[in-house]
Amino acid sequence: MQALVKTQKGAGFLELREVEPPRPGPGEVLIEVQACGICGTDVHVLHDRFPYWPPVILGHEFAGRIVETGPGAQYYKAGDRVVGEPHTQACGHCYLCRTGNIQICPVKRSPGWGIDGAFTKYLKMPERLLHRIPDDMGYDVAALVEPTANTVHDVVERAKVEAGDFVVVLGPGPIGLLAAMTARAGGARHVVIVGTPADAGLRLKKARELGFESVLDVSKTNPADVVRDLTGGIGADLVIECSGAPAAIASTVELVRKKGRICAIGLTAREHIPFPWDKAAFKVCDIIFNLSTSYTSWDRTIHLIHTGRIPAQEIISHRLPLSEWRHAFDEIEAQRALKVLLIPE
Repeated sequence: MQALVKTQKGAGFLELREVEPPRPGPGEVLIEVQACGICGTDVHVLHDRFPYWPPVILGHEFAGRIVETGPGAQYYKAGDRVVGEPHTQACGHCYLCRTGNIQICPVKRSPGWGIDGAFTKYLKMPERLLHRIPDDMGYDVAALVEPTANTVHDVVERAKVEAGDFVVVLGPGPIGLLAAMTARAGGARHVVIVGTPADAGLRLKKARELGFESVLDVSKTNPADVVRDLTGGIGADLVIECSGAPAAIASTVELVRKKGRICAIGLTAREHIPFPWDKAAFKVCDIIFNLSTSYTSWDRTIHLIHTGRIPAQEIISHRLPLSEWRHAFDEIEAQRALKVLLIPE
């Protein structure tokens, strides 16, 4: 079978290779991948800016159908339609695993960077990490469950968006748009989405199409002025930082109200960035850092997407065969694409 493989360490070294199909081991199932989204993590691995263990097949935002079960597998059967948590090889014994936080186990190796992932035809997964999807949920839509589960975990479960909250989202990429939709589904009364001139042609346009009224380009409008005007000078209850841009991260403190919350999602790929620490301290704001997904966020996300409360499928801009992976990555990096799905051939 063909697979998109990061062959060795260093920038680049990504190629389509012929590999042997995996075989499911004890407690595992074999999944025929129907769609897999390109994540920012995949782009970071391409450029050698995220941990990975080559040679490794990329891809973790998958949806598919079980075609075989391994020895001892008893909860799923061939034909089941599934998505899966990318928390493989968590040790199960450390403090984090024992408290239900396998997603940040220090020895976890997820599909797509730690072990072989889903940019191929067949993927093996432990059945304990799987979630069934409704019969009438398309595989394309289901491939959006994993990134959406990130925003549900971050915004709903950790930052605890509340009914009536005034929310600002910085960075209108796929995760930023999903975070905005998640905040709206969680009861936010108003969501402001902030981007840069580079976002104007595609991302900010999509934000308006999704029904967000306050969509700002920082080169034309000062977001802090808008937030003050719309909140009577108080500031945002919740600021969700999705861009990973140092200037945007620093601006969260200006935007948030006293005793407000800052939800940190975007990664900077830098060791240090400047941050107005004292200003944040005097605002007595909460800063919530986030990484990956919780068990509870997955079925919650499937429900929110299936009922239309989070129309995650609206961010799909491209659906391409796996053989066109290079074009797909180029479109993402040029910001001519939002969410790109690769389809095994």
